[in-house]
Amino acid sequence: MSTVEPLTVPSSLPTRLTTTALPVSADKSFTIETINKSYKHQYANLYFMRLTLLRPFVEARATKRWKEVAGNPTRIPRVLEVVKSQLCWVVGTVYMDMPLKPNVLEDIARDHSIPAPPPLKKFFSQEDSVMLEDESGRIRLVGERVSNALLVTGVIVAVLGVETPNGEFEVVDLCAAGLAPQTRSNAIEGASEKMSVDDLNAASSSVSPSASDEWIAMVSGLDIGAESPSDAQIQMLVEYLTGEMIGPEAQVDPSQISRLIIAGNSFAPMGVSGEHDGETKKPRRYGYDSATFSPHPTVNFSALLLDLARTMPVHLLPGSSDPSGTILPQQPFPRAMFGAASAFSTFFCETNPTYIHITSGSEYDPQTEIKSSLISRTLLVNSGQPLNDMFKYLPSPPSTRLSLAESTLRWRHMAPTAPDTLWCHPFFAKEPFVILETPDLYVIGNQPRFQTRVVAGNPNEDGSGDKRCRVVLVPRFAETGVLVLVNLRTLGIKTLRFAVEGMTGGGEMEETEEAR
Repeated sequence: MSTVEPLTVPSSLPTRLTTTALPVSADKSFTIETINKSYKHQYANLYFMRLTLLRPFVEARATKRWKEVAGNPTRIPRVLEVVKSQLCWVVGTVYMDMPLKPNVLEDIARDHSIPAPPPLKKFFSQEDSVMLEDESGRIRLVGERVSNALLVTGVIVAVLGVETPNGEFEVVDLCAAGLAPQTRSNAIEGASEKMSVDDLNAASSSVSPSASDEWIAMVSGLDIGAESPSDAQIQMLVEYLTGEMIGPEAQVDPSQISRLIIAGNSFAPMGVSGEHDGETKKPRRYGYDSATFSPHPTVNFSALLLDLARTMPVHLLPGSSDPSGTILPQQPFPRAMFGAASAFSTFFCETNPTYIHITSGSEYDPQTEIKSSLISRTLLVNSGQPLNDMFKYLPSPPSTRLSLAESTLRWRHMAPTAPDTLWCHPFFAKEPFVILETPDLYVIGNQPRFQTRVVAGNPNEDGSGDKRCRVVLVPRFAETGVLVLVNLRTLGIKTLRFAVEGMTGGGEMEETEEAR
């Protein structure tokens, strides 16, 4: 007769490590106040503000970069003032003239009796041309340097070259604004500032993680309510984060995970059908029609959020498939739609994109009698729409999503294609998508696979000190079952994959593309 071994009972209850989310300053806020919810302004104001804000930084960097170039190139204040056959440089906004790009005027003129073609996955073609424009006008950029450059509409750059006899500008070199300043007062002591690119499932930096380190969990693309749901994987995810699941020793202890960030697309795209038995049904005047709408995804997601918010802080961002506004920046979900979870102070409804400023650590631990420094990290998070839109402008290969995400940091703009092909609010007096400060962690959700890279500045070129940022592309959980964990102290990376045989999520994950 076999005996069952008794369960091991811990001597003390586990305590979750805590971090604090500090309020974000007004210049980094993406909240649209009631007084600013106006659509009477033209989008030209947005381009004007972008050029006005970034032109000084581009000019300063270009002046330092090209001051020793042979030929003594001169700076031209406006695009249309360039002189033929004279080496010069000018600052402006890139515009990609692409025949395959959506055109609202063509949509209006199209014969509506003919079904519209399906949306294209790529706008790129061999007939594309690159323009540079400012307040005065527009000039076409040509040359091998332009053909090999990573450019999309809306980027502010300086171009060095010569105007040809036929009125085109032959480009010799390009210069963007470079990485924005980064606050180093929150730097970690010693070698912990050295953030190397880590292995896929372990931090291999010079500072190894410890049991007292806080970790941040990140997930996106839960797709709750999809036709092929990944409910089993999501339940496993919740049980792991709440400490109910016992896993392998190699993974991070759930008590070390201080908070969770859900980066958009928590709900599957809602398909509304108005046909029933061959007849078109009239919409109900009051309430909702159960034949065309189901509240179950919201109810199920609210229950999951309730379990999570009881044990840890949760930051929720809307995404492209969520029941939220389409234009960027997407405003926070109404807390009331998530039922009992909204009563917890640990539940945060964020804008998309959003800045999250997190601090952890203490000056003195009386138990260990060890004095530690406060760790402060700035996170810039979005649900993936800007990167997904920019990726349509470029051929792949050689362009990659990771290199494009790195470029947005060096351009100092997270969504340059807005408002050309990415819907956004017509701001009049500000440009919120300009990156004023390089974050410590740049998180982009709803990507095909997990990728990461450390982006570093050039102190000799920038003249503003060493700057580093960890870029993390978070994959869609419903397709990959991947949860990304980031060490708040070392910025090391670990990934966990939740898989159930026969389910859609958690399939075999492709090998991560590391920085070269």
